[in-house]
Amino acid sequence: MNTTPSAPLAPIEDEFGRRIAARLARGSQELPHDISERLRAARVQALARRKVVRQPAAVMVSSGSTAAIGGGWWTRIGSVVPLVALVAGLMAISVMQDDIRTNEIAEVDSALLTDDLPPAAYTDPGFAQFLKSESATEH
Repeated sequence: MNTTPSAPLAPIEDEFGRRIAARLARGSQELPHDISERLRAARVQALARRKVVRQPAAVMVSSGSTAAIGGGWWTRIGSVVPLVALVAGLMAISVMQDDIRTNEIAEVDSALLTDDLPPAAYTDPGFAQFLKSESATEH
């Protein structure tokens, strides 16, 4: 019943299972014979299908091998390189987005400053209405 390798919970789970089994056994004495036989057959089938917990096999590692020692450093370097590449890529994207946004703002500023209208005209509600009426008459 215990499929996890947690040892401290095993006795608690076993005790709970025993209590449930005892309660079911007491209640099954009051059932008719044909129902109790079907329950017994179902229990036998369930026990036949239950999962068997397998212990992992022990693995022997040779500590005298130079490949095992060198593999540790290569593994560490191999796990750090993608992280460094990710951080560098994120920083590059951030710098590029800042440059693009700065260029967009500079274009808007230069268009406002080199235009024939003063910048205050764009904030005037009457001018906004004038632009809307001009665009409506063109269509």
